Amino acid sequence: MYEPNVVGDWQEYDEYAGLRVSVHRLEQSEPPRGRDDAAEGLTYFCLRVTVENRGAKHSTIHLEDGQIDVRLGSEGESAFIDWRNSQFIEGFDVYPLRRATAVLYAAGPEASLGQVDVQIQLRVDDDWADRRLWTGGIGLAEESAGAPAGAGRDSLARQVSNFLRDQAEEGSA
Repeated sequence: MYEPNVVGDWQEYDEYAGLRVSVHRLEQSEPPRGRDDAAEGLTYFCLRVTVENRGAKHSTIHLEDGQIDVRLGSEGESAFIDWRNSQFIEGFDVYPLRRATAVLYAAGPEASLGQVDVQIQLRVDDDWADRRLWTGGIGLAEESAGAPAGAGRDSLARQVSNFLRDQAEEGSA
């Protein structure tokens, strides 16, 4: 069964030795070149997608518009992607022990930002890699140290973490 990654996790590609991807730094953030008029009334957020090469040879990476899909809330509504402010990876050679990072600005209704699903389909050396999914939400990773025990127990990130831990425990028994 295919399981989603939690935002911040690394996903390795078996077919591309040493190549791995992470969706991380999902946070509320205003775009650097100003808001798009089409995003009026929506809350902006930013996420980063990093491709790392731990293999022995370089790979040419493409991560452009259309290869990143962002869905919000329990209904999976499409997020507004601000292409003008986002920075993609377009035909970049990632050499061994190097990284390349795409920065994506998106927006959606504030009430839906507690659940953000990001699907990535990387293109490596003109071949399409399998799609991968990360799940998280705005503010879920920043549980404060002073929060009472059990606070945020039902949050999506905690549910996914518990599920993945339970699956790992079942597999090792």
